[in-house]
Amino acid sequence: MASRAFLPAVRTASRTFTNAVPRRSFQTSQALRSEVAPVRKPVGAFRGGLFGFLLGATTSGAGMYYYVVDEYRVSNELLTEDIYALQSAVQRIEAYVKTLEEKVDAKRK
Repeated sequence: MASRAFLPAVRTASRTFTNAVPRRSFQTSQALRSEVAPVRKPVGAFRGGLFGFLLGATTSGAGMYYYVVDEYRVSNELLTEDIYALQSAVQRIEAYVKTLEEKVDAKRK
C-alpha cells in the first residue's frame, strides 16, 4: 500500500519535468538561409584506390630500381676485382712457365 501513496507525487513530478523542457524552434533567419556552402566533390573509393595503387607501385618500383642498380654496381665491382686477380695470376703463371722454358733450353744446350 505504501507504493500507491507515492504514485501521484511521481506523476506530478514527471509532468512538471516534461513541461519545464523548452521546445526547440526550427526557424532560421533570411541571412542564414541565403548562404550556400561550396560543394566539394568527394574523392571516390575507386579514384582513391587507383591513386593509392599507382603511388605505391611507383614508390616500390623506384625503390626496387635503386636496389637493383646498387646490387649491379656491387656485383660489377666484385667481378672487376676477380678479373684483375685472375689477370695477375695468369701473368705470374706465364712468368713462371717462361723461366721453366728458359731453364729447360739452357740444360739442352
